Amino acid sequence: MTKGNRKIKFPYHTYFLTFTVVGWVDLFGRKHCRDIIIHSLEYCIKNKGLNLYSFVIMTNHIHLVASASEDSGGLSPIIRDFKKFTSREMLTWMLATRKESRRHWMLNIFKSFGLQTYQNENFQIWEHYSHPVLLKTNKALINAINYVHNNPVKAGIVRTPEDYIYSSAGNYANRSDNILEVKVVDMVDGIGRIK
Repeated sequence: MTKGNRKIKFPYHTYFLTFTVVGWVDLFGRKHCRDIIIHSLEYCIKNKGLNLYSFVIMTNHIHLVASASEDSGGLSPIIRDFKKFTSREMLTWMLATRKESRRHWMLNIFKSFGLQTYQNENFQIWEHYSHPVLLKTNKALINAINYVHNNPVKAGIVRTPEDYIYSSAGNYANRSDNILEVKVVDMVDGIGRIK
């Protein structure tokens, strides 16, 4: 997918989003951090009006296909709150845990990025941009969902998308053991329709 410093101009439309850890630190190689992401997405779905159509959590970035419900205030505030909460939770875990062998290395990187930002953060975990790509057509929607689901296959982690636990590919394959419920897009005959 194309990236750039785009902004979300249409707060209730569907977008392909990428959230990247600064310095490409493989923070999501840790189950605890992946679980923070899952719980936060679940909270945003239930309480903030996030419509999540697909997701994948890779080792150092996350892809989503998402929109916001009409009564939510839009997608940008949901993203802002999600990033702020997950940053705080992951940082709290890193500062408290003694089990993480690369804890000091990661904290130094996050502190270095925090000192470089105009917002004067002590630590920065997420890149500031989410690289939103507006999905204007049904074909673009299907392509984005397929791209998201094929990330772990392309990375050589699994052979089939639905075998990757931290993804919505299982939802699309009608598996019952999904880690998070999403709004499955009807992809019959190559035409994507949000149900």
